[in-house]
Amino acid sequence: MSKSIIASVMPEETRVALLEDNELMEISVERSESGHLVGNIYKGRVKNILPGMQAAFVDIGRDKNAFLYTGDAGRQAACQHLTVGQDVLVQIAKDAMGDKGPRATISLTLPGRYIVLMPNVDYIGISRRIEEESERERLRGLAETIRPAGMGVIVRTVAAGKSQEELTKDMAYLANMWSNLSARAKRANAPALIYRDADLVVRIVRDYLTSDVTEFVIDSQEAYNRVIDLLKFISPELIGCVQLFQAGGQDYDLFSRFHLDTQLEELRNRRVELACGGYLVIDHTEALTVIDVNTGKFVGNTNLSETVFQTNLEAAAQIARQLRLRDIGGIIIIDFIDMDKPEQRAAVLAVLETELKRDRTKFNVFGITSLGLVEMTRKKARQNLNGMLYSPCPCCLGKGRIKSPETVAIDIKRELRKLNNRSRPGGRLLLQVHPQVAEFLTRQGEFKRLEQETARTLSVEATPGINPEVFSLLWKPD
Repeated sequence: MSKSIIASVMPEETRVALLEDNELMEISVERSESGHLVGNIYKGRVKNILPGMQAAFVDIGRDKNAFLYTGDAGRQAACQHLTVGQDVLVQIAKDAMGDKGPRATISLTLPGRYIVLMPNVDYIGISRRIEEESERERLRGLAETIRPAGMGVIVRTVAAGKSQEELTKDMAYLANMWSNLSARAKRANAPALIYRDADLVVRIVRDYLTSDVTEFVIDSQEAYNRVIDLLKFISPELIGCVQLFQAGGQDYDLFSRFHLDTQLEELRNRRVELACGGYLVIDHTEALTVIDVNTGKFVGNTNLSETVFQTNLEAAAQIARQLRLRDIGGIIIIDFIDMDKPEQRAAVLAVLETELKRDRTKFNVFGITSLGLVEMTRKKARQNLNGMLYSPCPCCLGKGRIKSPETVAIDIKRELRKLNNRSRPGGRLLLQVHPQVAEFLTRQGEFKRLEQETARTLSVEATPGINPEVFSLLWKPD
């Protein structure tokens, strides 16, 4: 499988796309003004404590306080003596989303190229993606050797096959960083930012640029120089895959060059077409995401059972892709088309789990319920693409539905009858409405009947720019 990383950098925004076999699989967007909070370390001040929720709110100097959960066993001892006004070092684990502020933890982590340092936890962990037991044991032994006393280490996937010298170099860098951060935290007055996680381009190099990436294309000279300088220090063997894109001829824009803009626009759609003729429908609620699978135009070649099975197999692979592309997190419910054969259900689940293993984000698939629904979760840390790029519709306010022209016409009649009860009939009224409502009001003698009932002279003005649900009644003197 060939992998490509495409990075488009502007002063206002950075966009990075990950392609696998020339197919868009992941997209990340970061804006200069808003930036991101996940990974940042703050010296905060406890504003209030909620014993009933085993939580505290911590002022980190942002518009919303951070929510610090203290209930799990690993953190309870460290947090049980928190008091209002106390200073505490916290790291942001989840960005603010909607009305909720950012979520914080006292379990600090500093990610490096090959390892993650946990300065206040005595623990050793090996990436679950490293499956060979002998390699896991080798890395565990190296981690035990190089880690500072009392500190924890997580060995990352990219560390597989790396030498003790390479891991020691990474550890020295992170230990020095922690020493500097600790000193800065002691001097700072809360609330204060102590450590800002790297920007998107550097995080992509740190977390995604591995030996199986065939090209890393960047359209910014400054970002290109930073990437090369970083690779000279951490992975000089990967410098050859980094390319600087320079606009020229028809290739005036990097994302257009790789036909990515059209694919990004399609992520707004709830409906996702399948190659076989079936389709997915993806709906979001406050609590979870629901994905429905439909056969659509696909009628198959043999029998209904086989048609359903083939649709579900293709849907399983596409669902895994869409979860990565749209960065959907939290609880996810998948309604595959009903299958009678247990072996077919097992095969569809196997395809889903196999495709999800290509996803770096942690997930759990809990199987098929008695209603035939697949339950799963996917870790959610940052605001997803839709939440960043789009705002709720001002007409429907995010409901996805607006009143029909008939409903608005009935609302107008109701308002006219109220007006008749409040004042004497007569006079002229101008109705300003959306063109679709105007068309409904003026057809089939509807308007004349309304004039007779209200004993008023009515005129309708179609206003194209008006909200379809909104109307105005303007009194005109005779």
